[in-house]
Amino acid sequence: MNETARRLPASASVVIIGGGAMGVSSAYALAAAGVRDVVLIDKGPLGSGSTSKAAGGVRAQFSDRVNIELAVRSLETFETFTERFGQEIDLHKVGYLFLLDSPESVAEFEKNVAIQNDLGVPSRMISTAEARELSPLIDTDGLLAAAYSPSDGHCTPESVVLGYAGAARRLGARLLPNCAATGIETRDGRITAVLTEGGRIETGTVICAAGAWSKAVGAWAGVDLPVEPLRRQILLTEPMPDLPPTTFTIDFGSTFYFHREGPGLLLGMSDPEETPGFKLDRSDAWLPRLGDVMARRAPALMETGIATGWAGLYEVTPDHNALIGTARGIDRFIYATGFSGHGFLMSPAVGEVVRDLYLERPPFVDVTGFDTGRFALSGARPEINIV
Repeated sequence: MNETARRLPASASVVIIGGGAMGVSSAYALAAAGVRDVVLIDKGPLGSGSTSKAAGGVRAQFSDRVNIELAVRSLETFETFTERFGQEIDLHKVGYLFLLDSPESVAEFEKNVAIQNDLGVPSRMISTAEARELSPLIDTDGLLAAAYSPSDGHCTPESVVLGYAGAARRLGARLLPNCAATGIETRDGRITAVLTEGGRIETGTVICAAGAWSKAVGAWAGVDLPVEPLRRQILLTEPMPDLPPTTFTIDFGSTFYFHREGPGLLLGMSDPEETPGFKLDRSDAWLPRLGDVMARRAPALMETGIATGWAGLYEVTPDHNALIGTARGIDRFIYATGFSGHGFLMSPAVGEVVRDLYLERPPFVDVTGFDTGRFALSGARPEINIV
């Protein structure tokens, strides 16, 4: 009998599939609410999927009202994370700056800022001159305005996973890394067990927090989760000894972004020519496009060398909004996936929502608009502030 099989419980009240930030946050919230026999499984080490490849940005500047509410709740948790969980997450509240170069994006962000302000987010529209003060590396040529919030920033995703995992275990949850799920057993419209490499766990409830791998997990239970994996790449520059203080900067039109990371910068950009797939290797095909944008928007970076980089996966839905809810037609399959690049930053709040869906009580925010059924009903609610 292998080590996983020896540790595998015969049964659980709930099995969470996925050990990234979303999964461990949900495990903690359930265990803290007194749910017994919470089991989480992941095919690799905890946080080794998309979470460990994330840029670490945490922000509340979204266009969808519910996304803003989820982000505000999560930011509150990140601010007190070290005290609550005894885990340093290197939170840097340097703010988020969106650079805007079209009248349409300016109008959209003005509308978004009004919604954000209504929900307590201190975001505001600023001039290009003020944007340059906040982000000295940028060239403002072609920019019309910018949006900025000082309460946004970035932190370390792996540390957040460690904090939640430790707290969940202290409360009695069983977290089993390196234990891949292989299927879900159902009978007469009910879930009866989760099958794993190490054996079978009898359970009546599955929570899917499997990120880019969620489509297959849903299919095991007959649930359609329209999530596609899309490669995103990140680079780290060599040390920049004279690097000035800078906010987390996003050139909205191109999606080029950067923020301070140690003695250098972390930077990235979406690749419009990228195709869906589980591609985790690095590719140089996007670098000429990245170079063109850098030369225009942050020319000072053209003289800086690249030290390293990596590729990760976004979990993309058709409207770039999350899938959160309880599946119909099967009892009981709960899902929290498809965040299209903002799963890590929303994981504290969504863990609370998952807890409440499991306990069948209203969550602090109405997430019914994130039900998978919205696509069949033409009820998609596109999130604009995606990079």
